[in-house]
Amino acid sequence: MTDKTAFPLCWPDGRPRSGTRKTNHNFKTHFAKARDNCLLEIRRLGGTVPIISTNIRIKRDGFPEAVDWNKVIKDSGVAVYFKRNGKDLCFACDCWNHVQDNMHAITLTIEALRGIARWGTGDMMEAAFTGFLALPGIGQSTASNWWDILGVPVNSSADQVREAYRILVKKHHPDAGGDPDLFIRLQGAFDQFEKIADQK
Repeated sequence: MTDKTAFPLCWPDGRPRSGTRKTNHNFKTHFAKARDNCLLEIRRLGGTVPIISTNIRIKRDGFPEAVDWNKVIKDSGVAVYFKRNGKDLCFACDCWNHVQDNMHAITLTIEALRGIARWGTGDMMEAAFTGFLALPGIGQSTASNWWDILGVPVNSSADQVREAYRILVKKHHPDAGGDPDLFIRLQGAFDQFEKIADQK
């Protein structure tokens, strides 16, 4: 995760953008509170080395500074990276107009996953985490499953898989300076997905 930045926003590889944003008046969360609650939930989950990546400038401690909580910025997406049990994880959200709402949505997701563990179905929690594994950097991936290579949950819809593939091949195409080996692996992973999808 050394290549992840807190500012500007470092959106996870292969994760499709929502494309639509809406205002959520139900959260009613101030930016500083949303940031602090997110960090707290990561710690409760056993996460370490958190990076909250947004388009909000960061303070000296490496975390986003508190800003006018009603401010709408052009790209309000949030990606939260951290380590848990030796694995790099990423939670990302960009469907809300305000950064603090996207951050709060991530916090609620982590809290829900902690609830799964508390309710005695920890194996389900571990399975759920496979959808939040951060895609390794160029040349670092040793994954062999199509969903790992494309950086999507195994139960993604066909549209989600195709969008992730489109983003990745554009980013890693050799004509654009990308890694040819990774580009070939991406094509192979997508072909594997298409064959499975055709059989359904």
